[in-house]
Amino acid sequence: MAEVIFSKIGIIGGGISGLAAAKELAQYEPVVLEATDSIGGVWKHCSFRTTKLQTPRCDYEFSDFPWPLRDNSSFPSYAEILDYLSSYATHFDLFKFIKFNSRVTQIRLATDQPHDKPLWEVAAVQTINGSTLVQSAIDLALECAQANQGEEGKSCTMVVRTSHWIVPHYSIWGLPFYLFYSTRFSQFLHQRPNQGALRNLLCLLLSPARKATSKLIESYLLWKLPLVKYGLKPDHPFEEDYASCQMAILPDTFFSEADKGKINFKRASSWWFSEGGVEFDDNTKLEADLVILATGYDGKKKIRDVLPQPFCSFLEFPSSGGMMPLYRGTINPYIPNMAFMGYVESVSNLHTSEIRCKWLARLIGGKFKLPSMEKMVEQIQTEAEIMKKTTRFYKRTCISTFSINHSDEICQEMGWTSWRKKTWLAEAFSPYNSRDYQQQDTAAN
Repeated sequence: MAEVIFSKIGIIGGGISGLAAAKELAQYEPVVLEATDSIGGVWKHCSFRTTKLQTPRCDYEFSDFPWPLRDNSSFPSYAEILDYLSSYATHFDLFKFIKFNSRVTQIRLATDQPHDKPLWEVAAVQTINGSTLVQSAIDLALECAQANQGEEGKSCTMVVRTSHWIVPHYSIWGLPFYLFYSTRFSQFLHQRPNQGALRNLLCLLLSPARKATSKLIESYLLWKLPLVKYGLKPDHPFEEDYASCQMAILPDTFFSEADKGKINFKRASSWWFSEGGVEFDDNTKLEADLVILATGYDGKKKIRDVLPQPFCSFLEFPSSGGMMPLYRGTINPYIPNMAFMGYVESVSNLHTSEIRCKWLARLIGGKFKLPSMEKMVEQIQTEAEIMKKTTRFYKRTCISTFSINHSDEICQEMGWTSWRKKTWLAEAFSPYNSRDYQQQDTAAN
């Protein structure tokens, strides 16, 4: 007979969002159901030998658990990140909440409820072993090239449907990258929710400066990297990739392997398997012993597969263009007593996941109440319209161009001061990270 567990809080997944949620909701003794045998999420099961963090470590840390040697400018490897997450879970005694090798396959509403609010049952949990990998094309191509050295080594061909801008490091023409997009001053150039008529006018007047910023970065990348040589120059502005969280940091030796002929590139809008390899829409063929699909995954489909009707039909609004409707990146107004952590992306997913978990813990604790459904839907639609205006890749649901404003509004709902720096100069020109939200949190507790 299957074990029956009763808990006020159930958390699915032991990645960064699941760990942050478990820590913030620890007073309720949550049950964390992790499908694999370890924590870490994609860092554990979707990483390769060369996989590294794509931001400086000080921009990827929990507010109350700093990195050792946090001022080290090198990007941590996936192994260092797993050590950091394990230390975090140990420090806050989170392992006691986690049930490993437990994959959730179905969620349903409890029947015959005597309660005012609906309760959810995790109806089927399979105990499994092993894990499923999800590929990253740039990392995989480099791994293949490094493994296939020598005269007998064969080249790897990377098939590219849509080129995206890649960045070699966090410096543009000698200036730190955060100055361009990650300060209040820089984000002032971009539209944000609830900004009013005057801000709308200012955004229109400042649009040449916003476009010039994108062009400045593009000019550096085209000078620094052989994107034109290899046919990898994107057809869209850099700003659109940043706004959709698709900016990627280039592995150190990627193009040196391409220069040696170990990595080839093929632009194609569509392809299909054929005898001996792959065929493309321009009638060319590629012989291949092995084809690895690095096409990402559909997170919405994973949610839809476990939710019952009618709730799984509420994962999209007709007017949202396919985006998942989430108030504060967390609450779907039409799905009761359920939160979605880590779905809406930013340039620092750990920071946004953590602050949303703080917000959720205070909501559950009765420190504030949600606005009406109409107000939540209005906010969601406003954010969706901004993303659709900013990038053609809006379905990824990314808040990077208004991430500081997003945190501001979360702080305001929690009753916190939204401006977190000590001086006006720092507010305008220094970047925000998780540490900026630590001190007041400590005082509030």
